[in-house]
Amino acid sequence: MTDSLVQNLTNWMGGAIPAELIVFIVSLFPILELRGGLIAASLLNVPLGPAFLICYVANMLPIPFILLFIRKIINYLKTTRLLHGFAEWLERKSEKNKSKVTKYEMLGLLLFVAIPLPGTGAWTGALVAAMLDMRMKKSLPVIALGVLIAGVIMSLLSYGLPALFSW
Repeated sequence: MTDSLVQNLTNWMGGAIPAELIVFIVSLFPILELRGGLIAASLLNVPLGPAFLICYVANMLPIPFILLFIRKIINYLKTTRLLHGFAEWLERKSEKNKSKVTKYEMLGLLLFVAIPLPGTGAWTGALVAAMLDMRMKKSLPVIALGVLIAGVIMSLLSYGLPALFSW
């Protein structure tokens, strides 16, 4: 699913804006994040070094805001008729993934963010951390390290082992 979504986005935006900006935008998306950004970068022939940096920064950019404000946003959305269902969906998503994190706390959060599988990543990790009242001072560095590990894994998958040693 991620590959086809990335392919469609890069085809849709390709040529209209620079490849690096496409990679940045793709990496901002909650479902795609760094994983999708690195796939897009490899499809657009962006060299691994700059691609990795762009994807990492874009993926991490919204995380402090999620950690700080998501509970307030969800509580507000629950008061609206139009977005009440979306707020409940976000709560269910965090509740569903909570057990994966609570058992091992920070190590659980790290593994949850670092393993590049659908439904995991920095956005969901930050959502779960915020809903578990994990302090930003502790959770943000763990999420950042998880994104770094996911980036190395995805670099290997998207670019191959030789490219990892060439930058």
